[in-house]
Amino acid sequence: MTKPPLTLYLAAPRGFCAGVDRAIKIVEMAIQKWGAPVYVRHEIVHNKFVVDALRDQGAVFVEELDDCPDDRPVIFSAHGVPKAVPAAAAQREMIYVDATCPLVSKVHIEAQRHADNGLQMLMIGHAGHPETIGTMGQLPQGEVLLVETVADVAHVQVRDPARLAFVTQTTLSVDDTADIVAALQARFPAIIGPHKEDICYATTNRQEAVKAMAPKCDAMLVVGAPNSSNSKRLVEVGARAGCNYSQLVQRAADIDWRALEGIASMGITAGASAPEVLINEVIDAFRDRYDVTVEMVETAKEDVEFKVPRVLREPA
Repeated sequence: MTKPPLTLYLAAPRGFCAGVDRAIKIVEMAIQKWGAPVYVRHEIVHNKFVVDALRDQGAVFVEELDDCPDDRPVIFSAHGVPKAVPAAAAQREMIYVDATCPLVSKVHIEAQRHADNGLQMLMIGHAGHPETIGTMGQLPQGEVLLVETVADVAHVQVRDPARLAFVTQTTLSVDDTADIVAALQARFPAIIGPHKEDICYATTNRQEAVKAMAPKCDAMLVVGAPNSSNSKRLVEVGARAGCNYSQLVQRAADIDWRALEGIASMGITAGASAPEVLINEVIDAFRDRYDVTVEMVETAKEDVEFKVPRVLREPA
């Protein structure tokens, strides 16, 4: 039986970013250096496949520092942690390695700098996301106020409208964030923004590639985890950019083939914590059912690389 033809558009950039790459490397190098088990506070990155692979190598994932023994190394996830966490680890004389993405650390430093200048902070982010918790936890309670939507901006109660600054989570929708920033600037004309955009290059690049790809596609799949903020934003960006069917899948097994009946073109991308092996698995699943022609939609080239902490580069 002949397979129906399918043009498969593959977004570039897609998948792993430099911060995720570095965080995974940190766990692997820590296991090599100190042996198993090595404890990791929170999922190192939001991807079950990656977490399971590291667990097989000897990583133990826990939610709180209290769940870690004093005598084993602990790694803090790429999303960042409140200041109280490394302070508690130091007090217990634990070996700890911070795998916070350097672009998230940049936001932490920014927030601290504004606070040192006597400004109250507003953070654009998602309540409960580990990155938001980590950034808000850089400053004392009440010094960082969270706004999630344009509507929140109208109701937020600040100490002094003339003494404000804002930061953002690094994995937000570029367009949604622009609307919230505009609302903040309209209500608080004196508010100070970041020197350089807080939304990271990888999030921005992946969203731009989706915007270029979506209008060409009958359907679009984003390979990523349901708890991955940047992956969920890609689904929304795809739908908004003109792709009627835009869905998140963790693996090829999650594809709803019935919903894809009759398609002639398909877009595929992946969140920043999804490994290429899962993207290839999805492409292979389409090759099994269709006569596939792959076309790349490339909107940027990425050559960013972040060094791992010195402690891991030194012999044990």
